Amino acid sequence: MKAKLLVLVFSLALISSSYGSKKTTEIGQVTANPKQAAITEYGMMIVAKLTVKTDKVKAFTEVAREIIEKTKMEPGCKSYQLYQNPYDATKFIFVEEYKNQAAIDAHFASDYFKAFGTKMADMVAEPAEIKIISVAKEEVK
Repeated sequence: MKAKLLVLVFSLALISSSYGSKKTTEIGQVTANPKQAAITEYGMMIVAKLTVKTDKVKAFTEVAREIIEKTKMEPGCKSYQLYQNPYDATKFIFVEEYKNQAAIDAHFASDYFKAFGTKMADMVAEPAEIKIISVAKEEVK
């Protein structure tokens, strides 16, 4: 409990010190020093962990290659990588980065994404662990 509180206090101190001097507007909102970087856009990431059946690893990598190539061509896709655990060849992690939520929505709506789900349904040994994460981006002016 003390460690969590310490991390929280440290994080808040770091955040408040990173904004430099601030001024308050008439309605009580705090604005950052104009010379500082402003957070203006939120990118999105997906981290998907999969365990594939031992006899399906090769077939899975072939199916995954197709979705990787197509997804990388999407206008909202910034990065799309598949990693395989070198100590357990049945464990994979997709790490995907998108410009925003709309780009993820477009990805999920694509025909090849839907086909990928159908193709790999009998290849996975257990349900995938999927996390969608909002990532703050800084825009330097």
